[in-house]
Amino acid sequence: MLGHQQLVLTVAWAAIGVVPCVARAQAGVGPAPQPLVVTRRQAMDTALAHNPQLQAALEQVAQARARGVQNTAFPDPTLSGDITGEQSASQPSTNTGSDIGVGLTVPFPTKFVFRHRESSADVRVSELNAVQLRQQIASQTAQAYDALLVAQRHRADLEQTDSLAQAFLRKTEARFNAGSAPKLDVIKAQVDLAQAENALLANAREVTNARAALNRLLGRPLGAGLSPTDTLAVPAPPPPLDTLEATAQALRPELGGLASQRAGAAAAAALAQEYWLPDLGLSVSKNRVEGSPPTYTTALAITVPIFFWNHQRGEVAEAHHHERELDASYADLQAQVDQDVRNAYATAVTALQQAVYLRDALVPEARRAFEIALVSYGLGGASALDVLDARRTLLDAESQYTDALGGANDARADLERAVGAPLDGTGAGAER
Repeated sequence: MLGHQQLVLTVAWAAIGVVPCVARAQAGVGPAPQPLVVTRRQAMDTALAHNPQLQAALEQVAQARARGVQNTAFPDPTLSGDITGEQSASQPSTNTGSDIGVGLTVPFPTKFVFRHRESSADVRVSELNAVQLRQQIASQTAQAYDALLVAQRHRADLEQTDSLAQAFLRKTEARFNAGSAPKLDVIKAQVDLAQAENALLANAREVTNARAALNRLLGRPLGAGLSPTDTLAVPAPPPPLDTLEATAQALRPELGGLASQRAGAAAAAALAQEYWLPDLGLSVSKNRVEGSPPTYTTALAITVPIFFWNHQRGEVAEAHHHERELDASYADLQAQVDQDVRNAYATAVTALQQAVYLRDALVPEARRAFEIALVSYGLGGASALDVLDARRTLLDAESQYTDALGGANDARADLERAVGAPLDGTGAGAER
C-alpha cells in the first residue's frame, strides 16, 4: 500500500513539473536570455539598435517615403465604354453602335517638381524626428544606467552600514557583559541593526526596478540579468555656455525638422499658385456603328480656372498663412532651444558643484566624526547614542553623495540631449 502511494505521489509531482514546461512550449517562450554585462556606452549602443520606439520611428520614415512615391506618381489612366441604339434598357443586344475609349490626365510638368519638393521635405522631417528620438533614447538610457549604478552604490553603503551595526552590537554586548554598558545601549544597537537590515530589503526593490527600466530601454525582457561595469564618477566640467548654444542652434533636430517643414510649405505654396496652369486631359475612343466601318475620336480637355478668386482665397491663402505660421514657430523654437540649453547647463554646473563639495568636504568630515565617536566609545568616553548618531550622519552623507553623483551624470546626459551632440571629453571624472 505504501509503495502504491509513493508511486501516485511521484506521478503527481512529475505532472506538476511537466505542466509548466508544456505551457511555456505552447506559449512560445524560449530560454531566458543570458545575463548582459555592459558599459554605459555599450548600453546606449544596444538601446539604439534594439529599442522598439526607434524601430517604430524608422517605419514612420519608410511610410513618409512611400507617401512621397504616391504623391509624385503619374495619374492612372481611365478606360470607358458605352453602347448606343438600344431598343430598351433591358435589351442591350439590340444596340446599333458602341464606343470604347482610353483617357489620361497629364498634370502640368512643374507640378511634379513642387510635389517632389514637398514630399522630400516630409521625408526629411520624419528622418529628423527619428534622429531626435535617438538622442532622447540615448539620454534616457544613460540616465537609467546611472540609476542602476546609484541603487547598487546605495546597496554597498547599506551593506557597510549593516556590517558596522553588527560589529557595534557585538561590542555593546561585550561591554554589557563586562558591566561597563547599560542594557539600554544593547537595545539601541539591536534596533539600529534591524533598521539597517530593513533598509537593505527596501534597496533590493530599488535595484530590481532600476534594472527592469534599463532592460526595457535596451529592448530586453524586464527580468533579464543585467550587470553594469562602469562606476559612478564626478563628470568633467561642461564646455562654455556660448559654445553649447551655438552647437544646439546648428544641430538640434527639432530646428532642422521645422526648417524642412518651412521648405515643404514653400513648395506647397508654389504648387497652390499653379492652379492657373491647366492639367491636360487626353482620350482616344473607337466608335462602331452597325453597317459602317469603325471610326476613332480623339478628345483634348483642359481645366479653365474661371473662378480664380476661390483659389486665391482658398488653397493659396492657406498655404501662405501656413508659411507665416512656420516662420513664427521657428523663431519661438530657437528661443526655446536656447532656454533648454541654459537650463540644462545651469543644472549640470550646480549638480557638479554639489558632488564635488560632498566628496571633498561633507563625506570626509562625517567619516572622521564617526571614527572619533567609535574610538571614544571603545575607551568609555562616548555613549552609544553618540556613536549611532555619528553613523547615521555618515550614512546620510554617503547617500547624499551617491545621489549627487547620479544627479551630476544625469544632468550631463540631459545637457547632451539639449545640445544635440555629445559634449567634449569622455565624461569620466575622479573616483570616490
